[in-house]
Amino acid sequence: MSWTDPNIRKHLLRDEGEVIVDEVHHHWVVYLLPMLEAVLGLGLLVAVWNVDLDLGWVPFLLALLVWTHAAWRALGSHRDRFVVTNMRVFRVNGVLSQKLATMPLSRILDITVAKPLHGRVLGFGHFVFESAAQEQGLRDIRYVGRPDERDLSIQRVVQRSGLRGPRHWN
Repeated sequence: MSWTDPNIRKHLLRDEGEVIVDEVHHHWVVYLLPMLEAVLGLGLLVAVWNVDLDLGWVPFLLALLVWTHAAWRALGSHRDRFVVTNMRVFRVNGVLSQKLATMPLSRILDITVAKPLHGRVLGFGHFVFESAAQEQGLRDIRYVGRPDERDLSIQRVVQRSGLRGPRHWN
């Protein structure tokens, strides 16, 4: 286990038989902006050779700041996990401090899967959970890869838990 891993297993209720059904990482598209920032930092570093020697530290410092920001964004995205278990859904996120938001399966009233055009092309979507408690930490889960597959997985877990009867179509 590394310091970049949010260690979601420590949040499981093992004594109650809770197991992970799906651990959702962000889709790769969330790393595009940090990568573009890193390229910008590289451009600033190249600019060091094109400025007056006395001012060479300015683009160098700017490059370091841009790289730090890019790394922070990428690490924040990497440590943001959405987890589906046989008992609940929860989200763990944060870099220096960690936030945990939990919702029992029984509180999930509805799940909306939004797939913008670029999401349909690249294979990601956003989940919007409607719950009885409206817990804000779990309302919007953005940039989920394979959203239809993941939605079906959650629906299966809810169905198997016995919280909802079989659907009857008219």
